[in-house]
Amino acid sequence: MEEIQESEHKKACANCGAELKFKPGSHQLKCEYCGYEEFIEQSKSSFEELELAHYLKIVGENAYTETIELLHCKNCGANQHVEENYKSLDCVYCSEPLIREDTETEGWILPGALVPFQLDVNKARNIFKTWVGSLWFAPNNLKRAALDPEGLHGLYIPYWTFDANLFASYQGQRGDYYYETQTYNSDKGRRTRKVRKTKWTYASGRVNGFVDDILINASEKKRRDIPPSIAFWNLKDLVVFNSKYLSGFVTEKYTISLKEGHHQSFQEAKNIAYNWIRRDIGGDTQRIANADMKLSDETFKHILLPVYISSYRYNGKEYHFYINGQTGNLSGTRPYSFWKIFFLVLFILAIIAGIAIFAK
Repeated sequence: MEEIQESEHKKACANCGAELKFKPGSHQLKCEYCGYEEFIEQSKSSFEELELAHYLKIVGENAYTETIELLHCKNCGANQHVEENYKSLDCVYCSEPLIREDTETEGWILPGALVPFQLDVNKARNIFKTWVGSLWFAPNNLKRAALDPEGLHGLYIPYWTFDANLFASYQGQRGDYYYETQTYNSDKGRRTRKVRKTKWTYASGRVNGFVDDILINASEKKRRDIPPSIAFWNLKDLVVFNSKYLSGFVTEKYTISLKEGHHQSFQEAKNIAYNWIRRDIGGDTQRIANADMKLSDETFKHILLPVYISSYRYNGKEYHFYINGQTGNLSGTRPYSFWKIFFLVLFILAIIAGIAIFAK
């Protein structure tokens, strides 16, 4: 078992003593009180791909190399870590108040890398406000929530990434389209039409290649899924993990173990293999009778990816809004105001009635 290390202590401003926070879009810490900035020293080594077999067989699926202080939300179950001290904080997913006294210390597999936030909270809030302002029949409470400076939280989401060499042998069929002319009877007499048919031929072969960075959301739960439309990050911007990048943001601990993440990645690798096989078979369409897939030299990383989240309750239902902290892409579900729609319908009916009366 690797030695447990304590998280790095909070960084104080050299000018006024306040806590420094990460400045999105840079590699600097900034003091929000006096404006002092300090560079985050970059690691001279690149982040490491860890041997999967070692962690699964020797160290174990619950292995860790560092301890982390976590606040557990009793309402939705999210495990959240805040790098700096605070007086009050709400859960980023369900807005349930989190209590500092409920802090627990747990172990985790140390992140190997992260994509730092590129958008600061003001830019993210403007994106959110613009989106809310474009919505028809949005409740006034939603528009007020968009103006709430505490309503938007920056969150680092944990992901597993898996790499491997993939080899697969297969048997199947190649389908090539061809067309025949058929004659048929209609109300207008005999007609002809082109009918598409498929010629099937046996196919077999082998495919192989390197599968790079299969992403598995390590905190996946049905009520907290990151929308696919924003779940795209440029992993070329990954930097070696440094806890200073977490300052000013919330970090969620993975709830999907390395073992379960690996199981999910195998299915993703299988989908990749089938796409390679279809391309190898060629033709217009393909049938895969069987495929024998093997993975070798498997490695993994635990990485953190940036998202802004705003949660909102309306008429007893919970709504979430997500902004990719790197690209600015937004996705969200929205409530409708019954009364705004109701009065609009009344207004339209009144106009129609007025026109009818005037026409008489």
